[in-house]
Amino acid sequence: MTLSYSYMPDYFSLTDILCTEERISCKVEVTLPRLGFLDLSSESEDLKPGAKLELPLWLAQPLNKVRESIVSVDIPKTYKEGYREILLADACTVVLNKWNPYYYELGICLRKFNNRDCEMIIDSLLLTFRSRFRLIMDWAQNPVSDPMQNSLLPRLERDLFLTGRKAKLQLNEWLRKGSCIIETSQSAVNLKKRKRMDYELD
Repeated sequence: MTLSYSYMPDYFSLTDILCTEERISCKVEVTLPRLGFLDLSSESEDLKPGAKLELPLWLAQPLNKVRESIVSVDIPKTYKEGYREILLADACTVVLNKWNPYYYELGICLRKFNNRDCEMIIDSLLLTFRSRFRLIMDWAQNPVSDPMQNSLLPRLERDLFLTGRKAKLQLNEWLRKGSCIIETSQSAVNLKKRKRMDYELD
């Protein structure tokens, strides 16, 4: 298992595919001809400015450019100031998986939007991860009373937990084998014999 995720996103990454399927609340900024059917509350043939839609992240990103934005984006509430303050107060008590199973991955993607909250999301993610890292490693290094405990973690933290748990089990297995006599390799023995013969010949 690897933790080297791209966050770009990676076209072949199932994690990125599932993350970018998250629906984002958007508001149309320009008239879009013949797309009125996307707004069920409108009877117009065209999609008018001000109409609100929920678009998947992968579609909302190219439509929300710094210049000539077709839609404006309202970031998910779990990344807004009120929720960031909760994490700042005590991130370890929050069940991030309930907020979003791909909380970190989605937060990284949101930084690309033209939104004032997006500038502070990255700092919040970093502080949150730093606060929770020791908790995750404690769970990985010690017996877990609740076998479902790792299901409370979002994807990135769960992968880190499982990697740490696997490393701990491998270390315990290595220690359980005990110490043994270190024997000289046959190649080293042959080298010594050859050097001795060369010395005797000289």
